[in-house]
This record gives sequence, structure tokens and C-alpha cells, in this order.
Amino acid sequence: MFKNYFSIAIRNLWKNKAFSAINILGLAIGLATSLLIMLYVFDELSYDRFHAAAERTYRVDADIQFGGKHYVIATSPAPLGPAMRADLPEIEQETRFRRYDDWLVRKGSQNIKEDRVIFADSSLFNVFSLPLLAGDAATALKDPHTVVITEKMALKYFSTTDAVGRELIINDKVPYKVTGVLKPLSGQTQVDFDFFASLSGATESRNDNWLSNNFNTFIVLRKGADPKKLEAKLEQATVKYIAPQLASMMNTSREELARNGDYLRYSLMPLTAIHLHSNKANELSPNSSIQYVYIFSAIALFILLIACVNFMNLSTARSANRAREVGIRKVMGSQRSQLIVQFLTESLLVSAVAMFLAIGIAWLLLPFFNNLAGKHITLSFLDRPWLGFVLIGLTLIAGFLAGSYPAFFLSAFRPVLVLKGTIAAGFRNSLLRNGLVVFQFSISIFLMVGTLVIYNQLRFIRNKQLGFDREQVLVLQNTAALGTQAKSFRQEIMGLKGVQAGTMTSFLPTGNSRNDGPLFLTPVPDPKQAITMQMWSVDDQYVPTMGMHMKSGRNFSGAFATDSQAVVINEAAARLIGLKDPLNQKIYEWRDAGEETQRAYTIIGVVKDFNFNSLREEVTPLALMLRENTGSMAFRVHSNDIPALVAKVEQQWQAIVPNQPFSYSFMDDDFNNLYKSENRMGQISLSFAILAIFIASLGLFGLAAYAAEQRTREIGIRKVLGATMPNIVHLLSKDFLKLVMIAVLFAFPLGWWAMHRWLEDFAYRISISWDVFAVAGFLAVAIALLTISFQAIRAALANPVKSLRAQ
Repeated sequence: MFKNYFSIAIRNLWKNKAFSAINILGLAIGLATSLLIMLYVFDELSYDRFHAAAERTYRVDADIQFGGKHYVIATSPAPLGPAMRADLPEIEQETRFRRYDDWLVRKGSQNIKEDRVIFADSSLFNVFSLPLLAGDAATALKDPHTVVITEKMALKYFSTTDAVGRELIINDKVPYKVTGVLKPLSGQTQVDFDFFASLSGATESRNDNWLSNNFNTFIVLRKGADPKKLEAKLEQATVKYIAPQLASMMNTSREELARNGDYLRYSLMPLTAIHLHSNKANELSPNSSIQYVYIFSAIALFILLIACVNFMNLSTARSANRAREVGIRKVMGSQRSQLIVQFLTESLLVSAVAMFLAIGIAWLLLPFFNNLAGKHITLSFLDRPWLGFVLIGLTLIAGFLAGSYPAFFLSAFRPVLVLKGTIAAGFRNSLLRNGLVVFQFSISIFLMVGTLVIYNQLRFIRNKQLGFDREQVLVLQNTAALGTQAKSFRQEIMGLKGVQAGTMTSFLPTGNSRNDGPLFLTPVPDPKQAITMQMWSVDDQYVPTMGMHMKSGRNFSGAFATDSQAVVINEAAARLIGLKDPLNQKIYEWRDAGEETQRAYTIIGVVKDFNFNSLREEVTPLALMLRENTGSMAFRVHSNDIPALVAKVEQQWQAIVPNQPFSYSFMDDDFNNLYKSENRMGQISLSFAILAIFIASLGLFGLAAYAAEQRTREIGIRKVLGATMPNIVHLLSKDFLKLVMIAVLFAFPLGWWAMHRWLEDFAYRISISWDVFAVAGFLAVAIALLTISFQAIRAALANPVKSLRAQ
């Protein structure tokens, strides 16, 4: 029986090659897209789930309101982890991480910059399942100046994985003993570093300062422990440590802070939720967003539905050609259930062929998709044994989804009516088919609207006046390696033709160096008079080099020796201070015990606000202080031969520190890197929109072809009676274009709502203008018209004599 069904299915598909090709190609593209997105979603959802205690592991986060600023950070005080494990029996293990500067690792006579470096407690391996190829996990990070490296780094620096006991020279002077070599990880994790250095040698890790939050702290709960109850205990337990320090250092209490609207709270973040649900300051590594998982999953479903709709539309549109077959089968005794099985067999056969083709398409597109998504996904059945079952399931779902309605629709024909020729499923008689076309194009237009809004927002970001000039600014990293020769190096570079200005600091608007802290309006640290802001160490050339502008007052100047006690603030800080004229006002920095209790600064200028954070955030208060900082240098350049200028700068570098890596970037590139995720989303949305339009157009092409085939005699008669080609094209196009226009009416409100929600994440954003919808609507109508016109013109050009004879 099934062999007969299969043979008939093959015969019918081969008999109608064009329609079969459209069905298979459309479904294959839909399945390939769904497969790629499915791999992406599984990859995103898999982060940190391979750790043995993943479901019981939490990060301790801080929520701080102080000095007019709100912080939500992924870090906590140095003593919190050890103290909580000692005080709270629900905590089984704890470990801490601390990010410091990048490393310069010596290889031969050269130093190589490594930025995947983290300091960690010796308890690291008790919390995270990081398997060692060599070394003892219990003691690997116990001693100071020890490091665990990955297998890749062992091969890079020692040409062997037998690296335990060997030494790495860090920053030209500090020897670190390799005590472990990590195996390649079996899954995705945020704890993905090449060097895990011992935290026991860092003095900061042993301090008792509960008011400084610099450590990523992870805890493992005992089985059965309730994280919500532990959060409440955590809040109570920290009071006994924080309250005394608030009283001695800040001359206040938690109760008084609360009355001022300030607070300090700690919460637990599940390890497995961090990658998709956390976007806080001081994350261990850049995270993604569950929003993208939802968006891409919906897109995959929509594109697959568009492909399945093509199948349903073309199958039901061609029902007249199958009606006589159904009638004869029923007269000969076939049951409706047998006819349903016959048509579902055809559908599943198409789905299976499409899936084989989809796997090939996905394999070819995977490098392009990885580049767009920033992933390293592989289509390997060995690495993912479950993938085969998923593909079989997806094939069955697509087959039944695409073939269910045609099967039930065709099998319901009454043989008497069919054999009399009463049933003819013309295009204009099917409300469902029209609705499916509207559905297809609604999704396609929605994706076009989204893509246009994303690109308009990115264009707005690129063109927005940021308060500084990022064009033609050469940034040199790791200039601290120049040591005492940093200033003379800067002077040498300033003498090069094409270099207009230069500054020496690691605090750049597009950089990563940030330093938050409170300044006070009174000599005594009073929380009521505290203003939390960024405090950047800069030189007197910083403002002109960055192309910034003074709102009032003046910039630092070497002519004033007192400028070492001066400060330049931004407009946001001036507003927060609340003084009409902040110039010449005093502002005080509170220092740790053992130093001056306070240091007074005079406000000498107010610089216009400039964006030093992402445009998702408002400009926050900032203070520029005249202090030496050799971490980086920035030079404003103007040259027609930038590569030659960079080569001269590198030549000067090599003359001073030949063994140190020369690393540079341009500030506009650094700025664009802040919006990698948005750029990726825009590119992926564009790709998906093109695919959706292509699949929908394939279906429309098939329907137009069938509509022309059904109306062959009508077209022939009209041409004999004098109808012109434009008349025929209009006749065959108008019904389809009506459907596209209805789709536009559905897609526009949905697109506006979705993109309005997306734009809410940006403090600085565009408004969605009418031209976005005009362009999307025009493109949809134009594509549909081109698709339909091909078949319409072909029908209009046909010889009417042959058309009438064929009927």
C-alpha cells in the first residue's frame, strides 16, 4: 500500500516539475534558515550548563544608589565571598574573579599582548567544571604567581602541552609558574579565558573594604537551599560588616542613607541565566540578550510558515487538476483516510527532499552566518547526536504542517460534483489562500520595516554629534610599556608631519578605562553632599586633542602650577551640583585611610557634555583631573597617507621598546565596535528579510503561473476581441496586488510597535518616520509586481489561436 502511495507521489511530483521545484526550493530555504537559527538558539541557551553544579551556582550582584547615581553591577566587595561562606551554612563553595590589565607575555625576545586574562581564587575548580589536561586542581592556584593556561596557550608558548612547572615572564619582569593546563571546554561559558592567574598574590583580595565592589563573586548553594531565602539572609549578614565601615569612613549609617534615598543591596543571579539575562556593569565577558533569542526564534518560525504556506497555496490552487483523480478514486472505493494518507505521503516526500537540500544550503551558509552572528557553530552530527532526531522531527512537522490542509481539502471533494466538472478551484474563489498570501507578505514587510529602522538608528549613531571628534584620531595602546620615556616618545610623535595634537591617558571616550567614585561638596565626607561621578586622569592636551569644547571657564594649562589642584567638570556634573556658576567652587575627594583624609580641587572649567558611554545611556557626571596616566596615547592626525604615518609611529616605538608589541586603533573604529550587536542584528535582519521576500515571491510566482494557466481561454478571447498586453497584465496582477496592499496594512502597525519597543533601549534614538513605511511598502509592491508581471506578460504574449485550441 505505502509503496503504491510512494510511487504515485513520485509520479505526480515529476509530472509537475515546475510546481514541485518551487515547493521544494521554498521549503528547503525555509528549513535551512530554521536550522541555522535553531543552532544559534541552542548555542545561546547552552551557556554554562555543562558545569556539574550549574543549577546551584549564583553570582552575587550589587545594586547601589549613592551620590545621585544608580549602579547595577556584577561585582561585590573582596571580603564578601569568604565571609558569607563562613556565616551562611547554605553556601557550599565560593570563588572570586578580578580583572586587571592585559598581560604582555614574553615569547623568545618578543612580548605578546594577551587580553584573555583573569585572576581567580584557588577554589575556582570547586565551582566551575574546568577540566585539567595536566596539573592538580586542588592546588593549582593556591600559591601567588601561579597560572593555569589553556591547551592552546601551552602550544603557543611552549610548543607542547607538557607545560606544568615551566615559567611565563609577564610584563617583562614577573615570573608566573604554570601549574595547570586546561582541556578544551565541552560547552559555552562566560568563564572563557586563556590565563587563570592566582588571586592569592593580590593584596586587594585580602583587604577588608566592604565599600569597594571590584570582585565577581560566585557561590554554590547546598542541595535544597532556597536562593530567595538566602538573599534575605545575605542582606542581613552584610549589615554587620558594612555598617561599621559606613560609620567610620563616611560618618553615616544605613538608616541615614535610606532616608536620603541611597542604598546598598546584594542579590543572586543564577549562573545559567547570566549570558542572556544580565547586562550589568563589570560583567566577566560580553553577554547576549534573551530578546535576540526570542526575535530569531520568531523569525525562524515565520520563515518556515511562509515556506509551508507556499506548499499549501500551490497544492490547493492546483486542486482542480487533482479533483478528477480524487473523484475516480472515490468511485473505485477509496476511503477518505486513504486519500489523506496519499496526499500526506506526497507532502512528506517533498519535505524530506527539501530537508536534504536544506542541510546542504545550511552547510554552505554556515560560515557566512557565523560571521554575521559572531559565533563558531558547526553542523556536526558527531558533536550533536540529538541533531539527527531534531531534523527528522522538523521534517515531519514541516511535512504535516504544509500538507495537512491540502490533504483534508482535496480528500473532501464529492465525486458526483467532481465528475460533473462543478469544482474548479480558481484563484479568486479561495478566501483561505488569499489570507495565506496576506500572511506571507505581512511577515516579509514586517521584517523590512524592522531592518530599515535598525539601519536608520545605526546611521543616527554614526552621525550623531558626540561632543568630541572621533575622526582621524590614532590611539596607541599599552604605552605604559614605554616607562620613563613615555613623554619623550609623545614629543617625538608630535614632531611628525601630519600629527596635529596628542594626549597621554588611558581614559578615552571610546576606551574601557573608567573610574567611578564620590566627590563631596564639603571637606568632611557627608553622604548628603556626595556626588558620584567618573574621575579621569588627563593631561593639559586632552580637551583640544579630543576636539571637545568648553562651556565656561578654561582648560588645564601648563602656565598654572596650581592646576594640579584643579578640576574640569562636564555639564552633567554641573547640573548635579546644582550651582548656577560652579567656577572657582571647591570640590573634595575623600581618600582611603593611610593617605590624606581629603584633597580639595577648584573647579576651573565646565566642558560640554560628550558621550563616553554607549548611546543607550544618558551622559553622566564626569570630572577631569590633571594627573599623569601613561596607559594609552591618542594623536589627532591629518594625512593623505595614513599607513605611512602609522609606519613612522611604529618605527619610533621600535626604536625605544623593540621587544614590546605595537598596538593601535582608530577612535572611529573603536566607537563602531561599541555597537557590534546592533550591526549584527541589522545584517541578520536584512538577510532574513531578503529570504522571507524571496520565499513569498516564489509562492506568488507559482500562484501567478497557475492563475494564468487557469485563465488561458479567457486571455485568448480577450486578445481576439482587442485586449492589449497592459490590459492582460492588469487583469492578472490586480488581485495579487490587492492582497499585498492588505498585507501592508497589517504589517505597518505591528512593525511600528515592535521597533518602538526596541528603540526604548537607547537614550538617544530616532523617531520612526513615515518614509520607513513608504520604502517598505514600495519595495513589497514592486517585488510582488515584478514577480507577477513575468507570468502575466508571458500569458499576454501567447498566441490566442493556440490558447483557444488548447482548451
